[in-house]
Amino acid sequence: MQVTKTNAMRILDTRKIAYEIHMYDNENGQIHGTAVAEKVGLPPESVFKTLVAHSGANLYVFVIPVAEELDLKKAAKAAGEKKVEMLPVKDLLKWTGYVRGGCSPVGMKKLYPTFIDSSAGALATMAVSGGKIGLQMELAPEQLAGVVHAGFCELVKLKES
Repeated sequence: MQVTKTNAMRILDTRKIAYEIHMYDNENGQIHGTAVAEKVGLPPESVFKTLVAHSGANLYVFVIPVAEELDLKKAAKAAGEKKVEMLPVKDLLKWTGYVRGGCSPVGMKKLYPTFIDSSAGALATMAVSGGKIGLQMELAPEQLAGVVHAGFCELVKLKES
C-alpha cells in the first residue's frame, strides 16, 4: 500500500533519519494511544503520544508513553514555567498544523520547545504519530530528540502503589 508522505516523514527523509512506518485502521474511531499501540503491534511503553501545553503565549510539546498521564508540575518545571496548561483541542490545528490523534512532534508549524519522557532513553526505538491519524513512525529516541531539539526528562505522573 502506498503511503502519502506527511510533512513529518519528509523532514526525517531530508535529514536522512531512518524510520519505519506503521499504518493502522481508524474506522472504529479508536485512536487513543493504547488502542493505537495494539493496532500497530507494539508494546504501549514504546508508543508515545504528543501533547501540547501552554503558559500564556508560550507553547511546549511533551512526548510521553501512551498509557501514561502528563504531570503538569513536572512539565512546567521542564519548560522553566511556574505552571502550564493543556492547549485546548480546538486550538491544536491552528498552532501545530495537526489534529488530535495525528499530532506529531516532527513538522509542526513552528519548532516549539520539546521534551521527551526519560523512559524513551531506555528504548532502542519509539513510535510517534506520523502526522496524521492512522500513521505511526518508529525511530530511535536520540534521532527524534535531535530533529526536534528535545531534551529528556521526567514528565509522567507516578502510579499510585
